[in-house]
Amino acid sequence: MPWYLYLALKQLFASGQRIFFTAISILSVALGVWLMIVVLSVMGGFRAGIHGMMVSTQGDIVVRANEPFDHPEAVQKLIEKVPGVVATTDFAQGVAMVEYEHRPEFPAIQGFNVNSVDRVMAIDEHLLRGSLADLDDDSIILSSELATSIGADLGSKVEVYSPLMLERLQSDEILLPKELTVVGIFQIGHQQLDSSTVIVTLREMQDLYGLGRAVHGIAVKTASELDADDVADRINATLAAAQGGLIPAIPGLWALSWEEINRSILYAIQLEKHLMTFILLFVVLVAGFLTMSLLLVMVLKKTREIGLLGALGASRRQIALCFSLQGVTIGVAGTAGGLLLGFTSLHFRNTIVHALTRMTESQKTLESVYQFSDLPSHTAASDVVVIVVSAIVLSTLAGIIPAIVAARLKPAEALRNE
Repeated sequence: MPWYLYLALKQLFASGQRIFFTAISILSVALGVWLMIVVLSVMGGFRAGIHGMMVSTQGDIVVRANEPFDHPEAVQKLIEKVPGVVATTDFAQGVAMVEYEHRPEFPAIQGFNVNSVDRVMAIDEHLLRGSLADLDDDSIILSSELATSIGADLGSKVEVYSPLMLERLQSDEILLPKELTVVGIFQIGHQQLDSSTVIVTLREMQDLYGLGRAVHGIAVKTASELDADDVADRINATLAAAQGGLIPAIPGLWALSWEEINRSILYAIQLEKHLMTFILLFVVLVAGFLTMSLLLVMVLKKTREIGLLGALGASRRQIALCFSLQGVTIGVAGTAGGLLLGFTSLHFRNTIVHALTRMTESQKTLESVYQFSDLPSHTAASDVVVIVVSAIVLSTLAGIIPAIVAARLKPAEALRNE
């Protein structure tokens, strides 16, 4: 071990008050890294949560038109030939009234093709009870909070009313509500979806809305390694070239990726993430100034020792390295401690948040504002690299000024210092 590294460690971790100030400097860096890890992971979690919900309920890409369109099979065959497309499924959706024991709710209703939906969406993974395989034209799947609000459970028979019934009433026609059996209850983890969504078969949805064989759109699953926006562009180019030829002309037929559909909220999350990164970097910067102050005081207190090192033949570069390495050591130790604190906090984040919301009775407020029942988390490798590099670089820079001051001391004058 070089003598200047040994001396740097010995000065940092000496007994007495010096190790106390060293611990304070390391702790200040650790707190900055801890805050950045937690905040950036939670912000990344919101984005990952939105992606997971969209893929689970709508697929990576949604192809829609200005109005319901017939012949979805021809469009699906065309889309499935596009490079990067794994599978497709047609769907219809709208709003309905669901009633059970005189307790009505007005959820969004989605009708999926049961023969192909599992190749595009992971609905089965979110089922608390029941199975997607049990869904047929006489059954329905309810979201968890909706089922609780109307008191329905597996085997319950709920009545479903559609807007078509109101239209027929204007023509003096009466349509009776559909009685469907509950065969599943699902939970996505998003407050709005879990409180206001039901799933039926595509044929049942077409019957409720009087669509005939028309659908509202086609959900598309893409290869996981590909960017959904790029695949959507390829689909749009293919559809534009085929309309009026391979497929009938469909006004407004267009593919949108999950990112495009949620662009506004994703932009807000990304902007907030960048702002929080910028603000929290000042915490690490303050820790850097604390480290610089510690090392400057150490230089002033060790002036005679520094002069003695120069007199014994130590070069200015070696003396500077001695103090620069102290800044690096504080940065590395603080970063390691911050990462440990950060990932530990993320592991227990929901336990902590639920305890705080129970104490303040704010669980419903949290769900209504952020729409998530649990606090999401996703730590990107790029975020960790930015945090680690920033903390270590700022700590290293904090040691440069004291190192320069120490290196410029002349041995003769330093030895005469009292």
